[in-house]
Amino acid sequence: MEYSYRTRGVCSMEIHFRLDGDVVTDIAFVGGCDGNLKAISKLCDGMRVEEIEEKLAGNTCGYKDTSCADQLARAVREAYEKETAQ
Repeated sequence: MEYSYRTRGVCSMEIHFRLDGDVVTDIAFVGGCDGNLKAISKLCDGMRVEEIEEKLAGNTCGYKDTSCADQLARAVREAYEKETAQ
């Protein structure tokens, strides 16, 4: 299933990804630090939701209490919960 997540409190505006069970693929950020977010997308491609959360949840950016990486962790958790609730 394809998902789009509207980010909050970060430079990127949106995150697009596919979720197959608990496996996340095809991650793409809209806006933000292009090179860093492409790297995060490649590194997380094929990971399970729980793995992404373990590595990225709670990561901050500068003075912000979140980051694009943290937003990805939140996005995949939200999508997974929606998918498993059906």
